Amino acid sequence: MPDNPISIDDFLSVDIRVGTIVQVDPFPQARKPAYKLKIDFGEDIGVKKSSAQITQHYTSEQLVGKQVMAVVNFPPRQIGPFMSEVLILGFSDEEGAIVLASPDLKVPNGGRLH
Repeated sequence: MPDNPISIDDFLSVDIRVGTIVQVDPFPQARKPAYKLKIDFGEDIGVKKSSAQITQHYTSEQLVGKQVMAVVNFPPRQIGPFMSEVLILGFSDEEGAIVLASPDLKVPNGGRLH
């Protein structure tokens, strides 16, 4: 068992949703190579912005249309001149580069992780 167990209520308080990346722009002002993303989370949540340091594994062309998972209920965070509204989720590979967490089959935008 982990050293810091959480309750089911703790887990449910983190709102993780799926969305489709609809726009990718370079983010040259970022400290580390990154993209500025616009992600469509469906009618209820809408399109949200995020910054992601995912340039090692993904081109902008590969990202448009890709579904990703993100925490949508964190407060917005200022990243340089950019306001990030959601936290995109991923895992570090052996070299520390981020590999995105995404569903293996298409699901409706805005669907909640459970």
